[in-house]
Amino acid sequence: MPSTNTSRQSSVSTRDCTVCPTNKSKRFATRTIADTNQTNDNTNTSTPHDLNDEDDKTMRKKRCITSLTARNEDELWVDISNKRLPNSRLGALYAGSRFVGIQECGSTSYEVVVDIQHVDLKESTLSGYLNIKGLTTEFPELTTFFQGEIVGPKYSFLTRKWQAYQKIDSAHWERFPSFKPYADVFNQDGFVYDPTDKDYVYMRWKEHFLVPDHRVNNIDGASFAGFYYICYRRSTNEISGYYFYRHHYELYQELKLSHVQQRSFGNFEFR
Repeated sequence: MPSTNTSRQSSVSTRDCTVCPTNKSKRFATRTIADTNQTNDNTNTSTPHDLNDEDDKTMRKKRCITSLTARNEDELWVDISNKRLPNSRLGALYAGSRFVGIQECGSTSYEVVVDIQHVDLKESTLSGYLNIKGLTTEFPELTTFFQGEIVGPKYSFLTRKWQAYQKIDSAHWERFPSFKPYADVFNQDGFVYDPTDKDYVYMRWKEHFLVPDHRVNNIDGASFAGFYYICYRRSTNEISGYYFYRHHYELYQELKLSHVQQRSFGNFEFR
């Protein structure tokens, strides 16, 4: 809100008068003090006409001080947080991006929609929602929140968690033809894959919970205890992946996704 300044009306009381020998002197002292107060009011109170453009900008800038811990009454606005999660992008991997396709399980396929919510190349991570239809009769449509690791300087091809060891990693990564040049070196010390200028971006997507009810952790006929080995090709904007869960009877469930071209670019940041 724009602030308003209200000039104070000078009031003269007997307390403003100095003690003088005569009434004339007393009246003169009263008038002098009143004039002085009026002068001070006029000096301290500036109207828009008294300010030039530079002074006005300076005043506004001083009043728009952001604060993380306090709200002052005279502030025009307050930044409630100094913590931001800036978005970045890598090809079609950006906040607001959508991929659609199918997941094949044996002879059955299911419709899948993936919405990317956040990409942080500095941390080599991304997150979003994965929606799948027709997986169970009880829940004809399921949506999970997932977080992804982008293989690169921070995350290697070796998973080392989620019950996946080197043999499992090798068996799944080698199903991507583009991985063939790295099959013999991906587990060597010192090998680092840099996806910045590569056509192929490798990732792991781990589903964490259902949306909107995160308390549901078990559904008959569906499982999100495993994770996806993902390969995204920048030149075609296509994603392929394979689902792994150690106790799952159906191995190598394949994910096939294509990027949805958008008329507008979705870009925002979490605060």
